[in-house]
Amino acid sequence: MTTTATAAPRPDSTAAPRGERESGGTLNVFSHAFLVLWVVLAAGPLIWVALTAFRPSAEILSDPMGWPAAFHWENFTNAWSKADIGRYTINSLVILCGSLTGTMLLGSMAAYVIARFTFPGNRFIFMLFAGGMMFPVILALVPLFAVMENFGLLDTRPGLMIAYIAYSLPFTTFFLTSFFRTLPTGVQEAAMVDGASHTRTFFQIMLPMAKPGLVSIGIFNFLGQWNQYLLPLLLNNEEEKNYVLPQGLASLAVSQGYRGDWGALFAGLTIAMLPVLVVYAVFQRQVQAGLTSGALK
Repeated sequence: MTTTATAAPRPDSTAAPRGERESGGTLNVFSHAFLVLWVVLAAGPLIWVALTAFRPSAEILSDPMGWPAAFHWENFTNAWSKADIGRYTINSLVILCGSLTGTMLLGSMAAYVIARFTFPGNRFIFMLFAGGMMFPVILALVPLFAVMENFGLLDTRPGLMIAYIAYSLPFTTFFLTSFFRTLPTGVQEAAMVDGASHTRTFFQIMLPMAKPGLVSIGIFNFLGQWNQYLLPLLLNNEEEKNYVLPQGLASLAVSQGYRGDWGALFAGLTIAMLPVLVVYAVFQRQVQAGLTSGALK
């Protein structure tokens, strides 16, 4: 009679020790709890504003945190027409079209030259743009007002566009310079060998390759310029009909001309939030790709 010896099972060398698994599970619980708390803190006020936009003023004052008993869509009609939210929104869109286009065009051109060409003062110019991000805007308000007044640009749309461009250009150039440096040089050299000019190489070859970075910084500039309040308050404060959306909402919130229509005020806030949410929802993947592509290349 023969006996067959069975080998004892070997311990799995890849299995983590029990203590490490427990510590990892505890860390996951705390990280998920922190993320849930963060979502509540970030999305809670937005949801509250959106729900309050459908409630009448008396209901808001009696129970500020309550659920709408009925959805009052007329709040949005009153906000758009009677409270001039529509005019303020159009003003913001017109100014944003000019300022965002100028910011992206000038910022990408400056970043491309700094990143792809070597010339005396290259590093110094790059540091000037980087230093512009560290300069508080509030310190430049008085000289900015004087310059705009001397050039006759106060209370004009072109003047506000120029101020927005100057405000956003340092970060745009700084971000895109790092992104252009990650692009392959072989494509640019091949285009130059084939006889393409610097302008054609930039607009037809390098700029499309930098699309993820352009979308990312474009979203950041859109958010910053759409929500800008300090610069319009200084440079665009003559006629109320020319106010941009944040400026108009602030004026309506503190004036008695609104007649205590809190439902319409929250409806105006909701209208102001919608473009930001739509833009981010549409370009979310491009933003993530642009922020990570520099690290992956």
